Amino acid sequence: MVGREVVSKAVTRYVCQDCGAVLSKWMGQCEACGAWNSVVEEVVQKRSSKISVPDNFFKIIDDFGIRDEASEGEALQTNRKITGINELNRVLGGGFVDGSVVLVGGPPGIGKSTLLLQVLLSGISGIENNIYFSAEESVMQVGLRASRLRQVEKKVMIANSNNIEQIVNSLSRINRSSIVIIDSIQTISTDLIHSAPGTISQVRYCTQELVNLAKKNNITIVIVGHITKDGSIAGPMTLEHMVDCVLYFEGDKSYDYRILRVSKNRYGPTDEIGVFSMTGAGLEEVSNPSAAFLSEHESLVSGVAVFAGIEGTRPILSEIQALVSNTNVAMPRRSSIGFDSNRLTMLVAVLSNRCRLNFSSKDVYLNVAGGLKISEPAVDFAVVSSIMSAYFNKPLPLRSVFFGEVSLSGDIRQAHLSYSRIKEACKLGFDSVYCSYKTEDFTEEGTVNISRVKSVRDMAKIIAAIDN
Repeated sequence: MVGREVVSKAVTRYVCQDCGAVLSKWMGQCEACGAWNSVVEEVVQKRSSKISVPDNFFKIIDDFGIRDEASEGEALQTNRKITGINELNRVLGGGFVDGSVVLVGGPPGIGKSTLLLQVLLSGISGIENNIYFSAEESVMQVGLRASRLRQVEKKVMIANSNNIEQIVNSLSRINRSSIVIIDSIQTISTDLIHSAPGTISQVRYCTQELVNLAKKNNITIVIVGHITKDGSIAGPMTLEHMVDCVLYFEGDKSYDYRILRVSKNRYGPTDEIGVFSMTGAGLEEVSNPSAAFLSEHESLVSGVAVFAGIEGTRPILSEIQALVSNTNVAMPRRSSIGFDSNRLTMLVAVLSNRCRLNFSSKDVYLNVAGGLKISEPAVDFAVVSSIMSAYFNKPLPLRSVFFGEVSLSGDIRQAHLSYSRIKEACKLGFDSVYCSYKTEDFTEEGTVNISRVKSVRDMAKIIAAIDN
């Protein structure tokens, strides 16, 4: 075994809390990102350590039993730790992977701690130790939440600590399979860095220690992270690169529904979502999100279109609501909730130029019902259809869905997985589908009327011809 000694010394550095840049001296403005008063002095105490290389440092890939595609799939499935929450399993790609580090972010009070505590209480296959480290709440407070959930299936070990060395040392003694929740990384610190918890250096160092611990001991660690006002996880961007999976828990507090969305996953898909409903007894899974996000209208209403979307492998129907009103201001408003406002402005410009509709004196408001956020390009057709319906004040046909991307030329482009979208619409009782003229044939076409539209100009003629 070969090793070398590292000399111990204290190092003073200046770190920007916005971008993480390390500067040689204090400055009022960061040279890297231009932020003012964001540079903070930090003193890092480097420890002497012996870096050694074991004799069996290199491994042969055949040792893991992966020799072909079949055995690879079996090996990956064996390493999965399936939780008692199916929506979480879907987002993770089948469950937790041994030795992985998962980062969960979301706004305050959205339900991050509640969800993770439910995961431990419901039990995970193949996991012997369920450990919860709380640095923000006392053990009694966590216990009160657990009693409110009323889902105690497994024993959970709870500890209150905000020191990373104490956490790592306590976990190093556990050799059996474990899952560890760290709540939250912004409140964990080390004495080696003389700065407040939550600073970039503290967050980066503590996360790296947890990652090393997970890989060395082959345990699963889930880290809770706060988010900034722009919706990104607080701390350096390298934080998301250090972990194996990044999940965002989002939703409007005025609604009961919560969306768990994955933005990075080394062991599964990166476009799946999980849908939950917040209740007095914790989070409940929503098995049929399409029915949850659709509103029931007793009569036809103008400006309402149903979009048949795809989130990962799951088709979800949602309601798009538009309102067009007269205004006297020089700059009419283009406002949207749950949809990109820049794309809304672009689609309104397409309608103005390709359909000769006058929006120069009209405000346009768009809303995705249920607090859902949609970024899929195929929602364009539903958006323009709802806007034209509100513009002409004519309701769209009853029990109809829309999907397709709108180009700047006004053409309706084909959306992927059209078959799944139409099938989901049929299952929920919709009998009319408006889509691109290039959409492939539906094998069960007798149960649904498919209207293939070439451009927004053609759709405008269809809506204008509707009798109220």
